Amino acid sequence: MANPTLKTFDPSGVGLDNGNLYGLPCDYDTAGIIIFGMPWEVTVSYHQGTAQGPRRVLEASSQLDLYDRDHPEGWRRGIFMPPIPQHLLELNQQVREAANRVIQATEAGVAIADQPLLQDDLTLVNHACEQMIGWLYAQATAALDQGKRVGVIGGDHSVPLGYLRALAERYPNFGVLHIDAHADLRCAYQGFRYSHASIMYNLLGLPQISKLVQVGIRDLCHDEVSLIKHSEGRIVTHYDTVSKENTYRGLPWMHQCEAIVADLPEQVYVSFDADGLDPKLCPNTGTPVPGGLELEEVFCLLRQVVGSGRQIIGFDLSEVGDGEWDGNVGARAVYKLCCLMGL
Repeated sequence: MANPTLKTFDPSGVGLDNGNLYGLPCDYDTAGIIIFGMPWEVTVSYHQGTAQGPRRVLEASSQLDLYDRDHPEGWRRGIFMPPIPQHLLELNQQVREAANRVIQATEAGVAIADQPLLQDDLTLVNHACEQMIGWLYAQATAALDQGKRVGVIGGDHSVPLGYLRALAERYPNFGVLHIDAHADLRCAYQGFRYSHASIMYNLLGLPQISKLVQVGIRDLCHDEVSLIKHSEGRIVTHYDTVSKENTYRGLPWMHQCEAIVADLPEQVYVSFDADGLDPKLCPNTGTPVPGGLELEEVFCLLRQVVGSGRQIIGFDLSEVGDGEWDGNVGARAVYKLCCLMGL
């Protein structure tokens, strides 16, 4: 349904604080892109605060100018963010204490299997995560059924699984471009089936995902490296150290982007963890790691995806921290992805 308000909207005017992303005068029915904010960080094992990431992005978004060089009229597609689901935030807060007991026990070397009470905590957390995943699956399915594009703002990196399951019902073969400091290939990290550190391991359970291409990776364990090596090419990991060494040797980032994109199929989902960036851009993210990418380096890579003739079919931006600057950077990343998605 066309939105008549967008026809009279002035994208050069003062940013409107109207409760919607970027101050755009859209609602669910008239927007072409729906962005779901997921206030979830139950299994985070270092810094808390990413449950407030969607709110921080929303608050910062009205301060952005809407001209985008890659798609100057991108705002006309209409972007709408439904209210951040408070029932998920409340569920997150309710089970976080149980998760903390499990986290503290595993860090102390306690075997959870030998502790019935901790087993109960673990079951409670896993069940709550399944509720969150199911909610997003249902919401994403409904939006996709109406022909809308969908993006997700986290929250920790476990949040997009439900959306990916919905996409897998529509695309028989697609790839995931994963921007992150971490490989996220751990199996049920700390016992949590849906840990933020296990999202890519869980995504590999979807046979429709034919390729996982990782960029910015600089903090991972031996088991993850082994999984990558034995994936028979399904996982292609571009380590941050190697990328920087290539740059130091004189290989332009643009050429590296071309090589990264060459491994992706025609349809691409972008999973963007904010800690894939240099920590100066995301100081309040859940698990910051020295090194990483500049925001414009990520944008250059995304441009190469679209410029190569591939299509971005969906995205998530996860691990945005509870800080004004984090929200500012996150809002810019989400807007760029909205403008490039579907081109």
